[in-house]
Amino acid sequence: MKEHKYILEPYKGMNTRYHCPSCQQKEKTFSLYIDTYTGEHIHPTVGRCNRESNCGHHYTPKQYFHDNNISFDTQQPTLCKSRPVASQPKPVSFIPIEVFKASLQGHETNHFVKYLLSLFGEEVTTELISRYFIATSKYWKGATVFWQIDTQGKIRTGKIMLYDPITGKRVKEPFSHINWVHKVLNQPGYELKQCLFGEHLLIDKAKPVAIVESEKTAIIASVYLPQFIWLAVGSLTNLNAEKCTILKGRSVSLFPDLNGFDKWSKMAKELSHFASFSVSDLLERKAIEKERKKGLDLADFLVCYDWRQFVIKPVEHNKSTTILDELKDTSIIQNIEQQDRNLDNPANRTNDQLPELKTLAFIFEWMYKKGG
Repeated sequence: MKEHKYILEPYKGMNTRYHCPSCQQKEKTFSLYIDTYTGEHIHPTVGRCNRESNCGHHYTPKQYFHDNNISFDTQQPTLCKSRPVASQPKPVSFIPIEVFKASLQGHETNHFVKYLLSLFGEEVTTELISRYFIATSKYWKGATVFWQIDTQGKIRTGKIMLYDPITGKRVKEPFSHINWVHKVLNQPGYELKQCLFGEHLLIDKAKPVAIVESEKTAIIASVYLPQFIWLAVGSLTNLNAEKCTILKGRSVSLFPDLNGFDKWSKMAKELSHFASFSVSDLLERKAIEKERKKGLDLADFLVCYDWRQFVIKPVEHNKSTTILDELKDTSIIQNIEQQDRNLDNPANRTNDQLPELKTLAFIFEWMYKKGG
């Protein structure tokens, strides 16, 4: 395997992340390139901001060397020394079970749970809390913990986030309210290896998998489209080989946020040796410019509907029936073709913005009952 001389510095805590020289966000969103031979940074501007949709700063070593008339291939003079021997990987660390159990209470004060109650009511919300182990943190009043639990039931870490209980939006002022349980615990030598949010649900081998960026979106989408196992990677740039090895042999559909389609389409090709990946372009095709600028995600559109509209009624199938026949006979998607054509003109947009979303549940129910 070809080894690269310059790579983005691997994440080993927030001390390996920096302030972006372009967008100047308060939080550290910038990864610097390092020389793998020396371990040194190239330059404070040579790196990539993880706010790809809103910033997009990515200044590579090759561009830096070209701009400064430095030969990209020229080795810097160094003393003759042997290449360092790769150290053995340290064992992965896990969150103590006592910390996990203590977080599974106080839901009456949890802002995100209050938002779920406003959408789905008590019965469905209670089921979601149980399914995803939605937890509460005292780090900020009303904060939520999204635990990353692997297929062995081990807790890798938890993301602490604060939401507005009315809008369900993240609280970003006066600063972005995001932190990590392993960081708050401040355990010496903690060896972090993240996994997919919801990974513990992969014990179900029958259902296809759907992946979104945010934990919130995965939880909400699981109510509207329960035919999938809904997982989250945490951000646009966190869809990677390390997290996706667990998906080997699975059927996986990717639902990127607006403006993330190209990035995830490229990643789907790179990860195709793990699983069968498809990338939904539904939001890219139907979003208007205002929605695109906001970088909306699947949940932003789903919550425009009453989730009960997505409940699938049993349909009897016969050999002569085609999926198009059944679609036309289903009340939830009557006149779908005409509505879809109307939506191509932004002037015709209504609150019922994406009727295609209503068909997803039925289509996948049909396909997997048929074995397609």
